[in-house]
Amino acid sequence: MKLQATNIHKSFGSYKALEDVNISVREGSVFGLLGPNGAGKTTLIRIINRIIRPDQGELLLDGRPITDELVRTIGYLPEERGLYKKMRVGEQAVYLAQLKGLSRQEATARLGRWFRKFDISDWWNRPVEQLSKGMQQKVQFIVTVLHEPSLLIFDEPFSGFDPVNATLLKNEILELRRKGATIILSTHNMASVEELCDDIALINSSHVVLSGSVPQIRKSFSKNIFEVVVDDGKVMQLSPSPGQTGNELLSELMKQHTIISFRELLPSMNDIFVEKVTHNNPEP
Repeated sequence: MKLQATNIHKSFGSYKALEDVNISVREGSVFGLLGPNGAGKTTLIRIINRIIRPDQGELLLDGRPITDELVRTIGYLPEERGLYKKMRVGEQAVYLAQLKGLSRQEATARLGRWFRKFDISDWWNRPVEQLSKGMQQKVQFIVTVLHEPSLLIFDEPFSGFDPVNATLLKNEILELRRKGATIILSTHNMASVEELCDDIALINSSHVVLSGSVPQIRKSFSKNIFEVVVDDGKVMQLSPSPGQTGNELLSELMKQHTIISFRELLPSMNDIFVEKVTHNNPEP
């Protein structure tokens, strides 16, 4: 399912949360929606889910305006978790699945498979308040994907997870993409962006300040620095001379050394995030 947002504006009183925001999410991709706190990411996510309405602009899913009926095809995991503490885990999960249109029988069967996969079957009849934060997040992730939505929106899904469970979640997100789901991922974890995302949009101060594919963006911020490892184990960082290409630099080095590896050092998405946000918010 392809999502297109065009010229989205949203204000709350005199505060401009989003101004002329344009994003395009390719079908079957993982799209990173990035930005510092207060940039407008959550506002855009809420507009996509029709929780709030834009003041101006157009949102299309597969070329159609988003309606309440189309919202049923979206799975949304908000940053603010919201399970009922006193309800039993299984009872609550079935209830939430039924709200998404599944029958009780189908919901129970699907939940059983997911609970076994996430190793939480023993918690089915326990109250939510007995679960750790990470286990509650597992339950909410399962409920979000259970009805097999075409578009999934995860807002800070790795918050509070240990490395093992974060990896489990990442693998599930990649599997969902492999099965054809379109995924919007909002996160401050830039390492996860590099691992998972095909494309990104960086929102800062209500505007999109950077967008495109992750490999192309990293390449565009290249500092033209190469890491060279030679046969004696020495590691060097070198830049070509003015007018010299990377291949020409490698040819010169091969006259003097046996080269073990030669690669361009591209900036991380974390470095790019900091550079763009800092550049757009200069210190007074």
